[in-house]
Amino acid sequence: MGETLRIEELDVCFGAHIHDVALGSLSSATFASIREALLEYGLLVFPGQHISLDEQNAFAAMFGPLEFTAAAITNIDDNGEVLSDQGHDTVKSIRGNEGWHHDSTYMPVQAFGAVVSAEVVPPDKAPTGFADMRAAFADLDENTKTMLRGLTAKHSLYYSQGRSGYLPTPNDDGSYAMYGYHDKPVPVRPMVKVHPETGVENLLVGRHAHEVSGLSDDESVALVDRINDAACTDDRVHYHQWEVGDVVVWTTGVSCTVQPSSIFRIHVESGTPALQEATKPNSPTTTVSSPPGSCRPNTEHEVQSSESCPTGFVGAHRFDQPKSGTCSERFATCSS
Repeated sequence: MGETLRIEELDVCFGAHIHDVALGSLSSATFASIREALLEYGLLVFPGQHISLDEQNAFAAMFGPLEFTAAAITNIDDNGEVLSDQGHDTVKSIRGNEGWHHDSTYMPVQAFGAVVSAEVVPPDKAPTGFADMRAAFADLDENTKTMLRGLTAKHSLYYSQGRSGYLPTPNDDGSYAMYGYHDKPVPVRPMVKVHPETGVENLLVGRHAHEVSGLSDDESVALVDRINDAACTDDRVHYHQWEVGDVVVWTTGVSCTVQPSSIFRIHVESGTPALQEATKPNSPTTTVSSPPGSCRPNTEHEVQSSESCPTGFVGAHRFDQPKSGTCSERFATCSS
């Protein structure tokens, strides 16, 4: 049985701040309440935690096996210099994350959720956007709901980064040495996913979705774009304004996101593989990508100036790049 949490709901249809808990020293009862709250709200913000790398990894592992431990996503090179060249592979990867997406739908097993902590924050807070995919689906008209329930889509980082013009520089053998560019078959996922624990339906679309079943390429692009645009309206979107020490947890079964340019991340595996695998691999020339753990955490990051991004989902998310200052975060994901 869980313990009572002090929960402050956000001013949108999902998400909550959780107060008066120490993530570095949780009891099993308190964690049970946190997990229950995550299933209810989809997005949890724990202000001012200031947890260590080991504490973050341990907290994330309470949700399930880790896909990888805390790793950095940053636009700072090994010499501490800002990577401002828009053609640099790291910058292209970051800019791709500025589009609304569900985490790791392009992997054979999608992550259950993610744990992020902020170490250094610029003056404009480098906001991360989240959108509620449960509410997005519930608000669709009945004909659209019925149509989407019967459809599947492929999910590929090759597709989403290629469409945006952000594919990395290939290796000599044509492969890409970055996370997500694997040579396994392209995952095929339902466009409406029923949460295995709550039974609630939510959209599973985002920027990685393409080749919708039974549609032409043009029809598929038009449908995915229309649903993505409709999903991320102001009443379903929350932008977290980071403060140093904040920890944010979200479940990919509920939300879409957009991301800032610097983040430490851990994935928890979901235990739910794709509905099926397409017979055609992601790329005929691709070999196995570098392990996600190859990202090296940094302790302080400056970030380049940029325009703010469009809108995104919980189940889907997106990160805006801060306009100035330094930023550093840790990210972890897990599986149940």
